[in-house]
Amino acid sequence: MMRLARAAAALAVVPLLTTACTDVGGTGDLEYVGGSGAIVQVATEKRQDPVEISGTTVQGEPLDVTDLRGKAVVLNVWWSGCGPCRTEMPMLVDAEDQLGEDQPDRVAFVGINIRDLAPENAAAFERDRGVDYPSLYDPGSESLLALGDYAPPSMPATLVLDPDGRVAALINGPVPSKGTLVTLVEDVLAESA
Repeated sequence: MMRLARAAAALAVVPLLTTACTDVGGTGDLEYVGGSGAIVQVATEKRQDPVEISGTTVQGEPLDVTDLRGKAVVLNVWWSGCGPCRTEMPMLVDAEDQLGEDQPDRVAFVGINIRDLAPENAAAFERDRGVDYPSLYDPGSESLLALGDYAPPSMPATLVLDPDGRVAALINGPVPSKGTLVTLVEDVLAESA
């Protein structure tokens, strides 16, 4: 949390009116702690080194996010047992559909599942919700270390990488609306237009 606080001090932080479980008791004994509900947009000149994340998807396929350079990449950190993750997934699917129509070949979505006990559980969650973009299976959360100061302290969290692979925006908590996410991605794409 200190890393995010340090980063936010140098950046524009826009508070959102969202709700999420904010303590362990909020989700029974599942130990979920919700994000702050803040959006952090990182000015181009303040962005850190490109993110290098790779691994195996929940379907068992290799995936390297560096192969997506040249596109804005939406990274969503989730777990099938997280209530806000379940709630926001339809918005993510809709945003991917809209951006795919509006910005073909310029946007990619990647999930990062950090908590399911088996990749089959995560794959079933994706099938049930119509998710057709890949998700890395990372129950040890090693991939989050590659996000540097923008590693989310909780889930869900959604990051937007610019076409160079640098963190351009972070939603620390549930995505408040499809429009918010689409606007963040379009803003990143407009920088390179």
